[in-house]
Amino acid sequence: MKARGFLARCLFVSLLFLTLGAIKDEKKIAIGTVEEVILLPWNIRLPARIDTGAAKTSLDARELKIHGTVAEFRLPDNYGGMLLSLPIVEWRHVRSSKGRERRPVVEVDLCIASKRVRIKANLNDRSMVKYPIILGRNVLKDHFIVDVKRSKVVPPVCPDRLDRQRPMEPQPPLQTSK
Repeated sequence: MKARGFLARCLFVSLLFLTLGAIKDEKKIAIGTVEEVILLPWNIRLPARIDTGAAKTSLDARELKIHGTVAEFRLPDNYGGMLLSLPIVEWRHVRSSKGRERRPVVEVDLCIASKRVRIKANLNDRSMVKYPIILGRNVLKDHFIVDVKRSKVVPPVCPDRLDRQRPMEPQPPLQTSK
């Protein structure tokens, strides 16, 4: 008798956890193996390779120069070639086809599907590969489910993407002239 009660409670708890997991996943957006993203606040569209095998996100950084705690680099010419200077938030050792490399990591905002997310991306010259940005598990785990049979599932449509201010930083009060 006690064994049945114990089994019933275990079954109930298991079902409860499965249900809660399913509810949590409903809030995630299904994306494909390749999606277009928008680099904010610059509104630069980039094709992104969605890579569940990559732990971290990597952004194409041409002519990368480090000035103290700031990384200065250019985006690829076919995506505007814009010169960006961003603070380095940390350094990471990354395994790649070249072995282990130490790379600077910066924070950037991206519009992916209908979500605006702040991500950490390591910087690397990706001129020899097809996609200028790889989205790794650090971005995918909380927001997205990857449908490996599809690509270009959801175009980036962030309602506030045209706003040139970074929304995660406090904004000064508006000044009005009298």
